[in-house]
Amino acid sequence: MKKNEIKNITLSAMFLGLGLVLPLLTGQIQVIGRMLLPMHIPVLLCGLICGWQYGLTIGFILPLMRSVIFSMPPMYPTAVAMAFELATYGFVVGFLFANAKWQCIKSLYRCLLTAMLLGRAVSGLANLILLGIKGNSYTLSAFIAGHFTTAVPGIILQLILIPSIMLLLNKTHLIPFKKSQKYETV
Repeated sequence: MKKNEIKNITLSAMFLGLGLVLPLLTGQIQVIGRMLLPMHIPVLLCGLICGWQYGLTIGFILPLMRSVIFSMPPMYPTAVAMAFELATYGFVVGFLFANAKWQCIKSLYRCLLTAMLLGRAVSGLANLILLGIKGNSYTLSAFIAGHFTTAVPGIILQLILIPSIMLLLNKTHLIPFKKSQKYETV
């Protein structure tokens, strides 16, 4: 096993642990937990730092594991829908950032916003299917309220915290931003 793989597996395990613990800080007041989205932050960081494969995997496992261990979120439909949502976040942000022409703050925001929108769309689709199986309806107003209106504080937190962490890691040269050689002209 390569040194980089061991590092990514170790970091992914740390992000999984953070994803399990962070909601405990807000879990006593569910409204705050739904507003701050504490499981999203470690998954997005995992995708950015370790790569899309790890972000996808940790994103999918995390809500299911939290449901089994802590019974929160409820397994069906919440944890199952969240598994697809968070997997999308980890995959999209990791894939886009790794393949960006330049890794910089502007590119980071572009990747984060795209991942957040696509993840919410996947979650909406998953909820539509999962609730439809049980004969329940999932309305557009429920989707907007659950994924955008209520989540505004968490979205703002993510858009401040994640770039700040990535900039700090770049400045300390722990995770430096890269300029892709394949796009530079000779």
